[in-house]
Amino acid sequence: MEILASRILIRPVDYAKSVAFYRDAIGLAIAREYGAGTVFYAGQSLIELAGHGRADDGPTVPFPGALWLQVRDVYATQAELESRGVPIARVAQQEPWGLHEMHVTDPDQLTLIFVQVPDTHPLRRDTRS
Repeated sequence: MEILASRILIRPVDYAKSVAFYRDAIGLAIAREYGAGTVFYAGQSLIELAGHGRADDGPTVPFPGALWLQVRDVYATQAELESRGVPIARVAQQEPWGLHEMHVTDPDQLTLIFVQVPDTHPLRRDTRS
């Protein structure tokens, strides 16, 4: 398996407050923004604040974060990990936002999200005018 890119994914309790913290207080530059999230440059990595993906019908529970790992083929990665005996927490599937994702949980319960970006996804488009 080849990791093409990675980022830390955070689903903050108060999205706007967290964006202001990382942007204004810490001073991180914005790599990109999308409808419900902001991605910041953090040296050779990225930090994504996602205002989506939380259950809105219960008490707010802090999300411990996740490691987002982009691969060329998430379905082949799933097969490779299964062949090594790695338990798959959530099988590869296409998400409503267009990415194909699979989840694995590390020994300390951190979620690793393996992601395949389809050729037609906005992450693959040149947004310069």
